[in-house]
Amino acid sequence: MPQTTVILSTRGQGLYEFTDQANAFVRQSGIEEGLLTVFVRHTSCSLLIQENADPDVKTDLNSFFRRLVPPSSDPSMRWVVHTAEGPDDMPAHIRAALTQVSIGIPISHGRLVLGTWQGIYLFEHRDRPHRRDVVLHLSP
Repeated sequence: MPQTTVILSTRGQGLYEFTDQANAFVRQSGIEEGLLTVFVRHTSCSLLIQENADPDVKTDLNSFFRRLVPPSSDPSMRWVVHTAEGPDDMPAHIRAALTQVSIGIPISHGRLVLGTWQGIYLFEHRDRPHRRDVVLHLSP
């Protein structure tokens, strides 16, 4: 079963699309029908399938999650104990727990079965740049 790792460099919080890399991997595999499992190997980022047509969607999602889980330096987050790695670390773990670190996408006729405006994103929850490993695994 084919497997590869996509390395994504982030520049801080936000959504980073990697649909093209996933599509290329599926095409190169030659598998016509199956399942692509996408898994991120980190605890402070996550994965999303989301609209990739209007950039306002990314802006609004980032704003929503910042309001939902503000930095631990925010007065509403005084209850947070894990602060050794900075005020964005524990909120990043919470955001990752609320989303997902693994996604399964069907493959039909050698293509990902995504909707017209759907893209695959790494959702970075940390403020600083990071290098993220995303594993792509194909099951026929």
